[in-house]
Amino acid sequence: MSVRTLVVVRHAKAGHAPGLSDSERPLTSGGERDARAAGEEIKSLAPGLVLCSPSVRTRRTAELLGLDAPIEIERDIYEAYPDDLLGVLRRTDGEIASVVLVGHNPGVHELVAALADVRLDGFPPGAYAVIELDVPWEDAAPGTGRLVRTSHP
Repeated sequence: MSVRTLVVVRHAKAGHAPGLSDSERPLTSGGERDARAAGEEIKSLAPGLVLCSPSVRTRRTAELLGLDAPIEIERDIYEAYPDDLLGVLRRTDGEIASVVLVGHNPGVHELVAALADVRLDGFPPGAYAVIELDVPWEDAAPGTGRLVRTSHP
């Protein structure tokens, strides 16, 4: 059984614009820059799939990561709790060894903390965490991962 790699990304910094719903909020120019920089760091992990919330800011973050992997929009990632996010992960094809999940706080922060059984002092916009799991995606559960690295702008 090979090690699986999960990269949990919080969308980059988004702005607030009058008249736009939460899901329509765009990234700021700094957020766009941060997403590109994170993508340069994540590329070496050769993800096979990007799972992404349907919001404008998460989709743009996923695009700007510039990864050579298909982006699947998963509505269950928007406004998700860690259990919802684990459910999305558990549906991942077992052949895929490395996955990027682009979502929102507090869900992504809590997912990292639960999977790796660690305490994080925050997970700001544009942050990501790399977690290794020794179990198949379908068995992903709290405590089944190891936090390898975190990064934030």
